Amino acid sequence: MSSLRARLALSSYRWIGTAIYPFVGSYLALRAAKGKEDAARRRERYGYASAPRPQGPLVWFHAASVGETAAVTPLIKEIHRRGIAVVLTTGTMTSARVAAERLGSTVVHQYVPLDFKPAVSRFLEYWEPDLAIIAESEIWPMTIIELGRRQIPQVLVNARLSDRSFERWKKRPSLADALFENLALVIAQSDVDAERFRTLGALPVMVSGNLKVDTDALPHDPQALRDYRQQIGTRKTWAAISTFDGEENAAATVHRALMERTRLLTIIVPRHPERCDDIEAALAAKGLKIARRTRGDPLTPDVDIFLGDTIGEMGLYLRLTEVAFVGRSLFAEGGQNPLEPAMLGCAVLSGGNVQNFRETYQMMSKNGSAKIVRDVEMLAKGVNYLLANDDMRRSMIDAGLEAVQEMRGALTVTVKGLEPYINPLVVKARLQPRADS
Repeated sequence: MSSLRARLALSSYRWIGTAIYPFVGSYLALRAAKGKEDAARRRERYGYASAPRPQGPLVWFHAASVGETAAVTPLIKEIHRRGIAVVLTTGTMTSARVAAERLGSTVVHQYVPLDFKPAVSRFLEYWEPDLAIIAESEIWPMTIIELGRRQIPQVLVNARLSDRSFERWKKRPSLADALFENLALVIAQSDVDAERFRTLGALPVMVSGNLKVDTDALPHDPQALRDYRQQIGTRKTWAAISTFDGEENAAATVHRALMERTRLLTIIVPRHPERCDDIEAALAAKGLKIARRTRGDPLTPDVDIFLGDTIGEMGLYLRLTEVAFVGRSLFAEGGQNPLEPAMLGCAVLSGGNVQNFRETYQMMSKNGSAKIVRDVEMLAKGVNYLLANDDMRRSMIDAGLEAVQEMRGALTVTVKGLEPYINPLVVKARLQPRADS
């Protein structure tokens, strides 16, 4: 009966997709008008290719957005180094830019086809991948089913399941089993994630750690960094990064509480830059002077808030400070990755809602590289203490670098796990070299 329910659910998903497929164009046009979709490449979302398929074996990588793209970049480079071609799909324009900057001609980039049978089938029939590698938690039913129907091995790497996603799948065990049984391998970030995937029917499952720890430090514009450091001078700085609604106001409250004690510049980098006009208006209403990166505003001595309203420049913003509050943790749930600020030499502060990065924060809290704050008042005290106490700040920074070093190794484990799927492709590539080799 449970198997029947799963088949009915998947059949319904497919038929609903078929019914709305003709109307998707209006949805994509609206997204393009808002700058969320590349209008010139919308056909890729229907599975139409905009580039020739490389000769020889091909691995399809899918990474939803910027974080996932950065995480799998070293893995993509390793597979390309072995002579295997890669087509990389992403879902956002920003991740497409990141792919172009970090991978260049190493990959063929396409926007991911919508999870409708016609689009997925068209994509797979053209690219004919020998292996599909999907980053983190991208579970698209039609894509999984179509890959399984074609007997194309599909592997989930750097895999994780949030508390909410796990609870949602547990309520639909037959559907989860029908989908996850198509996965040839799951390489999970943590023991908790691995056990969750096993519970939902995925086998085999192994643990690698977090691939994001094995990435290079976030890139930056050296000239911009020099200019901003010169403008900041001897002022103290702290950053609130990856913030969600309410956390920018919290950062402003911290700034106002501390500005009379020290010459302070607060850096705010929202998770969604499209909110920055509203954020600026709200901060200005509090009497704060704002400088924005997109306008090229100088960081003059009277500037209170430097608003980082760009995407892909976190490496620049974090290099301007040694204290970073990581958002989506005070007034939103889930948390954001604390490893990036730790890798760049920042003492890390966070709210308590860090369910998506629980094990990482547990390790960093245990070794003293991250501190959890309960509320805005505690955040203000934490920022003030770290700015005033060089030894404690330096101790947290050193502990963070040590934690990152201890967590490295996920790339090696992941490559080893993939070898049964990659090695035959290496042989095939040597027998049929790529045109660009």
